[in-house]
Amino acid sequence: MPIGVKVVERPVEQTSYMRATLGGMKRTIKHMFEQKVTTQYPEEKESISKRWRGTHRMLTTEDGKAKCVACGLCPSVCPANCIKLVPGEDEQGNRYPLVFEIDEFRCIFCGYCQEVCPEEAIHVGRHYENAEYSREGFVYDLERLMAQTHPVCELWDPADPKGE
Repeated sequence: MPIGVKVVERPVEQTSYMRATLGGMKRTIKHMFEQKVTTQYPEEKESISKRWRGTHRMLTTEDGKAKCVACGLCPSVCPANCIKLVPGEDEQGNRYPLVFEIDEFRCIFCGYCQEVCPEEAIHVGRHYENAEYSREGFVYDLERLMAQTHPVCELWDPADPKGE
């Protein structure tokens, strides 16, 4: 099947750069007299969506232990390979994570870890103010994940496509 190529001729008449310059000046002057909208950030914060995916958090049981059973689904489904999990087992045969780390620099905040978790232990939160002075500060270990208290993300529900 041959490829059809459409040949378009360039206009040969002279273009007016003065008209384009005046149009740009008109737009600039119009914007000078419009009402400015400024948010005073630390004091005023705009509301974010309930589906915003930010910093992770680990939910805990009533006795303060992580709900994670170290099944290994979250590191296997993570497309960015940012979750490190080393499972352990106690005397009763209950599994728990010996090491659970999430590298927030590598994370793409897709929410797959939250969707695949059978115990609903790991959640993507709605916290977005992450400032650190070193790269090591962005590696969240199990204790830091359990200490997070921000609200969790409400991921998209296929039954409610508009998200209302």
